[in-house]
Amino acid sequence: MGRQRHGKRVLQSDPGPHRKEEKSAAPHRKDKKKKPDIGKLFINISIGLCIFSLVWFFYALYMRSSLAKRVITLHPSPRVLDDNSTSPAVSPERFWGSYRPQVYFGMKTRSPRSVVTGLMWMRQFSEMDVSLRHTCEQGDRLQSYGWLLHDGLSFGVQEIRDSDFTLTTEFVKRMGGEHGGDWTWRITAKQHSSAAQAPVISLMFYVATDTQGSLQPHVEERNRLGSITGSSEELGNFKITFRKPSAGEAAGDKYATYNYLKAGSQGLEKLTDIVRNSLSRRFLFSPPSGEKRPYIAVDTHKPPQHQHHQQQQQDPRKESDFVVHQVTVQTPFQVEVLFESGSFRDRPDQLVGAVMTEELERRKAAFDLKFERTFALQRKGYTPSQVKFGKGALSNMLGGMGYFYGQSVVQSAYNEYPLLYPEGALYTAVPSRSFFPRGFLWDEGFHQLLLARWDPQVTQEATAHWLDLMNAEGWIPREQILGDEARSKVPAEFVVQRNENANPPTLFLALQELLEQLPDNGGDPAHPTVRFLRRIFPRLQTWFEWYNTTQAGPLPGSYRWRGRDRDTELFLNPKTLTSGLDDYPRASHPSPEERHVDLRCWLALAAGVMARAARLLGEPHATYELTRLALANGTRLDELHWSEQLRAFADFGNHTANVSLQPERVHVPPGTPRHQFPAARLVRAVRRPPKMQYVNALGYVSLFPFLLQVLSPDSPRLQHILRDMRDPEKLWTPFGLRSLSKSDPLYMKRNTEHDAPYWRGPIWININYLAVRALHHYGNAEGPYREAAAALYQELRTNVVGNVYRQYLETGYIWEQYNDSTGRGQGSHPFTGWSALTILMMAEQY
Repeated sequence: MGRQRHGKRVLQSDPGPHRKEEKSAAPHRKDKKKKPDIGKLFINISIGLCIFSLVWFFYALYMRSSLAKRVITLHPSPRVLDDNSTSPAVSPERFWGSYRPQVYFGMKTRSPRSVVTGLMWMRQFSEMDVSLRHTCEQGDRLQSYGWLLHDGLSFGVQEIRDSDFTLTTEFVKRMGGEHGGDWTWRITAKQHSSAAQAPVISLMFYVATDTQGSLQPHVEERNRLGSITGSSEELGNFKITFRKPSAGEAAGDKYATYNYLKAGSQGLEKLTDIVRNSLSRRFLFSPPSGEKRPYIAVDTHKPPQHQHHQQQQQDPRKESDFVVHQVTVQTPFQVEVLFESGSFRDRPDQLVGAVMTEELERRKAAFDLKFERTFALQRKGYTPSQVKFGKGALSNMLGGMGYFYGQSVVQSAYNEYPLLYPEGALYTAVPSRSFFPRGFLWDEGFHQLLLARWDPQVTQEATAHWLDLMNAEGWIPREQILGDEARSKVPAEFVVQRNENANPPTLFLALQELLEQLPDNGGDPAHPTVRFLRRIFPRLQTWFEWYNTTQAGPLPGSYRWRGRDRDTELFLNPKTLTSGLDDYPRASHPSPEERHVDLRCWLALAAGVMARAARLLGEPHATYELTRLALANGTRLDELHWSEQLRAFADFGNHTANVSLQPERVHVPPGTPRHQFPAARLVRAVRRPPKMQYVNALGYVSLFPFLLQVLSPDSPRLQHILRDMRDPEKLWTPFGLRSLSKSDPLYMKRNTEHDAPYWRGPIWININYLAVRALHHYGNAEGPYREAAAALYQELRTNVVGNVYRQYLETGYIWEQYNDSTGRGQGSHPFTGWSALTILMMAEQY
């Protein structure tokens, strides 16, 4: 069936004579050769070029707009967690919790706009003007604070040691109704034996809504707030009752004075200031046997005039309810606060007094049994004090779990200005309640190594929350600053997250642990972990591919951290915050030719976990397995990263070791007073030009092929690594492995005049945990270095655990890092993020 050809049919129907006429007419025409019209041709070409340029311009505009939006476009695969996964209908036992790690004591629900509750306090009649405590601050200089017991689910016991008194905060939950049930707080205050006289303390219990919900205070006996009733979308109707203080559970009421405040709040980050600006000295504390003294209490909120004007002008947020109940009483005393859900209609009795005590003791006993069953510290011969330390370390990580909601601020190369990321929720542990009370991607994998042992469901939920924050490219913002309360604690320069910047993918460590926990027949599709892996697998594929492409290095099989500091004038060695190791020495002059050995090892670990998960799920796994084998190839690893001069693994890049910080030369014209010019900054002086070479800095980065068990047990490189680890002039100390060799030129050197050494000598527990774990692995694997690794394992494990425990006894805290000369804790505290991995070393669980 051919197409009809209309043109030929017309020609065949033309009569012959017509053709003759055409032929005879031909001699009358003069043959003229047409000259090309250059002007017209030029115009046509110009028009064509203009059209092409316009098309190209709009196409480029469209592509740039599309790429610009990509950074804030969420991953297209189904979310791991359903929208209602944290609701009281689906997860009632985890709905309420101590999910506000940034405050000393407070609770909220796992919902976007939760009603929040919390505690502030201050000592009356002290030498300090107003010592108001609320958010965890190192500047408060508390002797210690932290959870002694916390199961992450139903109860917690915390001890806070202030100047001359101790507060013990306890809570216990009881399920019932449709909104997460009831809970009760108990605060017990006792003076220290060294106190000259019993201190008088004001406790301020507060409730605040967050843009939705309402609160109604109910005042009894003049200024005493007896209760608050309220309602919100997530909680329905509820009631909070403030019981009178007593000298103990069986004792009668104590003399106390009461005050309350009802105010509006335009953000949870403003609560402390609202209370501070409402304080007045017009009230009298007059106990039956004692002198009358004026004390400080909440009165009427009066913001400073300039602040009030600024708020009206700049803060468009909806004003929310905020109610404070203040009770002022002399130690010792005990006071309880009861939350009752309106939908819990068949409760047997109120969760107060002896009923609360009985419930609390039952939960403590269950915690103790589970702790011993999980970690077996008593069976290993640890003392009661050491077991108490272990319980405290775990409880602080569980009590430091937070639930955050909000938007990150992000930017890509295609955005002129930062953009708001889509709103999202994050359930995560935090590194430090005082200094880092928010989610950090590379910390979280270490956190979940411990929590996966205690409660795999927590690890699955936290990991799912992180992966649900992934964008279409496969990028996850590495620092999660969600909500105004979290943002208020972060310097402005660290708020914007850039999508070319990675962080070590430590969540693969946690996933590796979950895979290890599966029974031998782990392929059972009904197993909760297998179901979880199936849901996250599409996102894991994209995440792995994002690392494998965006962080690729200049040579096949090499990788490079993006996001290094570009200011080579001020930094002794430009930082690599994205690696997690901040100021650890890298190539002195950042360039695209750099090769980073630690990143290659992280990808080797990730490829191995991906291959294992894919096999388990029946997904294609050959590519991941081949990638793992290629990255574990000892010959290629040596070619890219083995420095014969250092006899260790090293980065490669444009580098010189001949740098120092020197005062900047400031030209002062003759006759001009020097004080009229700013003080000279310290700037970097380069005494020898850089060249492409290995960065011969022996330290944590050099150990990564060993730390992540990339090396085979018979690798001859293990001999050098074990030797360097045990050398006191290099990495060995009686307290753990130092981060940078004592013989390195940058050992304990400042990076700028304002930046003290961070990863240039101090001992970090997460890397020491990886070292102990690797020694355990190589000490139990057939190979020529088995005995040496096993001996070093016992030594290093003893040193690290012993020092962290001693410092906890001496200072009351687990610390961010430890001094490599004295073992003393330093940096932020409490730091019960990855430093709590000490428990796994005690339990020998790797």
